[in-house]
Amino acid sequence: MKLHTLKPAIGSTHKEKRIGRGEASGKGGTSTKGNKGGQSRTGYKSKKAHEGGQMPIQRRLPKRGFKNNNRIEFKVFNLGQIDMLADKYNITEFSLQNLYINGLISQFDSVKLLGNGEVKGKYSFKVNAASEKAKAAIEAAGGSIEIIK
Repeated sequence: MKLHTLKPAIGSTHKEKRIGRGEASGKGGTSTKGNKGGQSRTGYKSKKAHEGGQMPIQRRLPKRGFKNNNRIEFKVFNLGQIDMLADKYNITEFSLQNLYINGLISQFDSVKLLGNGEVKGKYSFKVNAASEKAKAAIEAAGGSIEIIK
């Protein structure tokens, strides 16, 4: 240990002056907080999205349309995609579990089959919903479909 390596203990010295401790702090009577008002007081907390009396953005922006809270979002598969997916992933039974394992849907997704295109193979389906055209096309191809709730 040498004299040029000595340092004061951590916390024993203050680099900045403490504000709000009178005129002697060198920061004056307002202690760098400006003049008057709520923001100069201790315990001040601004309300969320408060814009100082200006009309808040959530009230300035126009609202349009209607949002149905009970809407059910489906992951949609068309019959034209089925043969390609069956070849690519070696699937003969299109169930929610198989589709999830192969990364085609998320764990809690609902699946709906639509009748766009043609299905050539004989597949079984266990899905949440299907159009009438899709049901007819699958049964005509020799497959089976089961609707799961």
